[in-house]
Amino acid sequence: MYIGAMIHLEYKQHNISETMKYYCKIIEKNDDYLFIDYPINDKTKKTSFFRNGTNFSVTYIGKDQSVYKFRTELVSKVNLNIPALALKLPQKKDIKRVQRREFVRIKSAVDAAVYATDESFYPFTTVTNDISGGGMSVIIPNEIELDMTQNKNAVIWMVLEMNNGDYQYFHIKAKFVHINKQQNGLQIASLEFISIPPSIQQQIIRYCFEKQREARKKELQP
Repeated sequence: MYIGAMIHLEYKQHNISETMKYYCKIIEKNDDYLFIDYPINDKTKKTSFFRNGTNFSVTYIGKDQSVYKFRTELVSKVNLNIPALALKLPQKKDIKRVQRREFVRIKSAVDAAVYATDESFYPFTTVTNDISGGGMSVIIPNEIELDMTQNKNAVIWMVLEMNNGDYQYFHIKAKFVHINKQQNGLQIASLEFISIPPSIQQQIIRYCFEKQREARKKELQP
């Protein structure tokens, strides 16, 4: 963890099933504490406030581009150059490398092409509704019919534009999980990545972090 790194917080209130997600930045650290700016709610994009003693699950990308996770506690509110929060710095043994595919999900319209592995539906081009290191959701064109009574696997072709100007081209195997029909008639299909190479997964995770960093900068602009 380094100063300036983006981290993600998860917080679950008692008697509420939904886990709330936030993002923030490390602005200082010492041997005992991480100092972060005030977290931004992932859904509302608003600054959030917490009581001392609040427990969080923290996720971040290390310099090796792997995802790591640990639990921590809010110790106090502090004033550095800006108002900040002090979190307990975990011991190295308590920081775990993430193996599962539950990563931060961001709203992003990425061009994608979807092909059925069994040719059960015509290939179609679309845009994503959201994306994460473990999956994505896409808008289903009106003319495409999917029979969700059977398992549906697909190959996704897509391109991500990174902050440094590079374009990353991927094709990823995925499976359809479910389709939601919106009130406006729009159909959005959720897909889970399967057999995704770690190098590609890390690139997608980096893309998600970059997009959240962009959103964070916009929040701080006057």
